[in-house]
Amino acid sequence: MEKMKDIGFVDVEIDPSLDLFQEIDRLKKEKNAIILAHYYQEPDIQDVADYTGDSLGLAQKAEKTDADIIVFAGVHFMAETAKILNPHKKVLLPDLKAGCSLSDSCPPPIFKAFREKHPDHLVISYINCSAGIKALSDIICTSSNAQLIVESLPKEQKIIFAPDKNLGGYINRKTGRDMLLWNGACMVHELFSLGKITKLKERHPEAKLIAHPECEDSVLSVADFIGSTTQLLKYTEKDKNGVYIVATEAGILHKMRQGAPDKVFIAAPPDNACACNDCPHMKRNTLEKLYLCMKYEQPEIILDEEIRVAARKPIERMLALSAQI
Repeated sequence: MEKMKDIGFVDVEIDPSLDLFQEIDRLKKEKNAIILAHYYQEPDIQDVADYTGDSLGLAQKAEKTDADIIVFAGVHFMAETAKILNPHKKVLLPDLKAGCSLSDSCPPPIFKAFREKHPDHLVISYINCSAGIKALSDIICTSSNAQLIVESLPKEQKIIFAPDKNLGGYINRKTGRDMLLWNGACMVHELFSLGKITKLKERHPEAKLIAHPECEDSVLSVADFIGSTTQLLKYTEKDKNGVYIVATEAGILHKMRQGAPDKVFIAAPPDNACACNDCPHMKRNTLEKLYLCMKYEQPEIILDEEIRVAARKPIERMLALSAQI
């Protein structure tokens, strides 16, 4: 389904005297490259990126870029999306092992059999899925536009929502729909501990809890605001409160602190010994890997053309609907 080339950066040494920020900037100009980074990337990568955003913003930026090379600082399904939209451009991913637990929870062959059991259902798939799942879908959505896309369809339309059961359940509650949900989830957002968040709220009674809709309902039910990463970011910039407990991947706190330096942001604790909830896949990308990726133009995302063409249609439908609603 997906092939990626790798040159084995583990054996490549970097001159410690190099200014990586300067070198990356030089390579961008030299190669006419653009760096797209998700909000969950480490701060250095966010700061060196040409554009930082959520899945919807990144997809829109990837569709419109005139760069020859797209360097995607995120996880593999994001780089796949960029390649789906830009078949003639080179798309690079700094670390091939930057996967996604949510995407992995929905294998295309099993989902295909599931869909065939419900032929009267339209399939809406969250963008956090593989190219193979996108190719089996009718419309792609993101957490930013999922509710609007669902509400744009007739109420009598039967829908399968994949792969995130938590986001799907949240959209069902918001819209009054009864979408059939695939049983998938993001390990990061499922790990948040309601008990620890409750204790944190007791220590910080002035704090507002803001949460991503991939979180479990027990966390969403006590949240003061629920939204995508971009929606959470905008909320903290405009809201008048001064302290926030943030229930999503901790990388977003960097942008929140830049956008509202006078406010306090506390990462919601997971149900383990860690103080915050980092995605191990997102954090596989480093500034060093980004530099090497750009220097050698590897690893490169290469997709089967039949799957790419099929996967592009539901993404284009999402982008068209997002522009209208």
